[in-house]
Amino acid sequence: MSGLIDLDVIAGAKATHRYARLSASKARAVLNLVRDEDLGLARDRLRFCERGAAEVVSKVLESAVANATNNEQLDADELYVAECWADDGPVLKRWRPRARGRATRIFKQTCHITVIVAQLSTEELAMREARLAASGSRTASAARAARVAASRAAAAPAGADADAVESDAETAAAEPAAAEPAAEPSATESETAASDTAAAELSAAEVSDSVPAASEPSAAEPSAAEPSASEPKEGS
Repeated sequence: MSGLIDLDVIAGAKATHRYARLSASKARAVLNLVRDEDLGLARDRLRFCERGAAEVVSKVLESAVANATNNEQLDADELYVAECWADDGPVLKRWRPRARGRATRIFKQTCHITVIVAQLSTEELAMREARLAASGSRTASAARAARVAASRAAAAPAGADADAVESDAETAAAEPAAAEPAAEPSATESETAASDTAAAELSAAEVSDSVPAASEPSAAEPSAAEPSASEPKEGS
C-alpha cells in the first residue's frame, strides 16, 4: 500500500521497519488501532495492547516521531498518525519432520511496516485547545512549561539570598580596605600636632623660669646648718 500523504506538501516524517518477523495480517490488526489518532492516544493504545505486534509498531512510531522532531523541528504534541500500513515481505521456508519419514514445509512470514506522522492543521489544533481548556487539562508541552516555571520560581529566593550573602561579604571585605588609609594621619595633621607639641613645651619652660625652686636656698639667708659668725663656737 502506498502512502496517501505527500511529505513534500505536509509537514511530517516517516519511519519504516523492513523484514519484521511477523505476518502482515498481524501487524495490520494493530495498525488499525492507531490510524488517524493523536500521538498521545496512539501511544496509550499501543502500551496497553496485548498483541505481540504492538511492541514492534510502537518502536516504528517512536522512530517516526524522532525523525519529525529532530529532522523537521516539529512539536511532538502537534503530531498525529497520518498513515500506517504493512506490506508483505519475503517468506522464509523451513522444514519440519513428520511421521513415516516425511517432512512438512514451514512458512515464516515477514512484512514491512511503515508509519507516517504529520502535523495537525490549524483548525484541528484550535479545536483540541478548546477541548483541553473546557476539560481543564493541559498538553504535555504546557505541563512541562508550567513545571519549569514553578521550579524557577522556587529557586529564585535561594538565588536571591545567595546574591545578598555574596554582596554582604564583598562589602565586609571592602570596609577594612577603606579604613586603612584613614588610620594614617595626613601631612597637614602631622604638622599641626608638631606645632601644638612645641607650643606646649615652650609654655612649660616659661612657667618654670618665672617660679623659683623651693629647694634652692637664697644667698641672703643663711642656712640653718651653717653657724653664724657672731655665735661662739663650742669649746672656745
